[in-house]
Amino acid sequence: MGQADREEQRGTLELVVYAAGDEAAATVLPNSGSVTIGRGEGNDVRIDDASVSRRHAVLHVGPVLRIEDKGSANGTFVRKSEDKVSAVETRRVHRAPGETFFVELGDCIVLGSVIAVVRRARHEEGPKAADEGRRSGGGRVIVEDPGMRALHEEARKAAGSPFNVLLLGETGVGKEILARAIHEASPRRGKPFVAVHCAALSETLLESELFGHKKGSFTGATEDKKGLFEAADGGTVLLDEIGELSPSVQVKLLRVLEDRAVLRIGAVTPRPVDVRFIAATNRDLEAEALRGTFRQDLFYRLNGITFVVPPLRERTAEIPKLATFFLEDAWRKLERKGAPSIAKEARELLERHAFPGNVRELKNAMERAAVLCAGDTVLPEHLPPRIARPSGPPHARVAAPDAGPPVAVRSATQPISEDDVHEAQKQVDERQRILDALEKCAHNQTRAAEMLGISRRTLVSRLEEYDLPRPRKR
Repeated sequence: MGQADREEQRGTLELVVYAAGDEAAATVLPNSGSVTIGRGEGNDVRIDDASVSRRHAVLHVGPVLRIEDKGSANGTFVRKSEDKVSAVETRRVHRAPGETFFVELGDCIVLGSVIAVVRRARHEEGPKAADEGRRSGGGRVIVEDPGMRALHEEARKAAGSPFNVLLLGETGVGKEILARAIHEASPRRGKPFVAVHCAALSETLLESELFGHKKGSFTGATEDKKGLFEAADGGTVLLDEIGELSPSVQVKLLRVLEDRAVLRIGAVTPRPVDVRFIAATNRDLEAEALRGTFRQDLFYRLNGITFVVPPLRERTAEIPKLATFFLEDAWRKLERKGAPSIAKEARELLERHAFPGNVRELKNAMERAAVLCAGDTVLPEHLPPRIARPSGPPHARVAAPDAGPPVAVRSATQPISEDDVHEAQKQVDERQRILDALEKCAHNQTRAAEMLGISRRTLVSRLEEYDLPRPRKR
């Protein structure tokens, strides 16, 4: 078998880096070549962690995978998936800088104190289509909580109607899963389902993606492009984090909802579209509409049928099965043998954790555990530190540490106003958007700032304000 045949059989690979607890960032690897890894700006995979050197290592991709340490301060180490050592023991191992190791899928790569793994890429994903959503579209939805059963039943009944749907709930609760379930239960199930993350694109790029453009309408528009609304004709469009839309895009979206037609950028003639809209947000859109920060007419157009998805801490009955599901899925991606399990002590820690990041946090935690687990049983030491070593009573710290520092300290007798709650939620949402942008940009601050539509200096200020890690110069 030749090199090309081996690469085709292996498929596309990605390097997944677990830094800052359980935050994961995936980078698709080339079929062959070298991928630089480090803390410096010029690396292919940039890791904002003080234990990682500016040019830490190079991953050589080809018929075989090799990781080469480039003289890093804290060393590079590879633990084979069958090695029977704990995560703590692995981190104590120091290898001489400059060594090269062979890497296989599922091996645990330790770069300083950061963990990485090479696995098969999720190349079948579309524009923001998270793999949880694909699984729900394929018929596998884990619903154990009675309230969630009732919610899904109501959503199934609403799926047959032509009305727009508004999904509310905290970040990471599974709004896209419910949106896909609605699509699959609707008469449109044979047509496209397109998910758009409104906060992940700049205003100009978002307009082009949603509405399309004519050739020559702006610099870089070298040909006519069909927008996502046209691409989803006959199907369903999920507008995730719709509260992040700029006023100008809100106006254009309102026109699409009213006229059922889209006008490409630079075009003069609208094109008819038959699309069902599902909007999702973690904001209180009604309150923002009353304050004037979101268009009231657009809110009422979107608010045909509203469902509120409860946070994971309010449906703890689902945690064990969700954890097992995510663990088995991660096990398969790493091509690990055998059937994994979760030790009783680890399961109890999961059930006690408040999960401020909700289902997304649980999924990342189980992926991380699959990487660290040397045997076939996940132990407490394989869980992220904030789950394995909780501080305070169960579910007491709902907004920490993902939510960032509290806005203010108040006495027990001092009332908390609606504005206080709203301001605190705004800070939680902004912090999460920054984390999401950094993850999508492999922790490259310049690219993340561009994605967020702010300057790099502003991003650095936000990182300091929310106590998020950033590289330190030597």
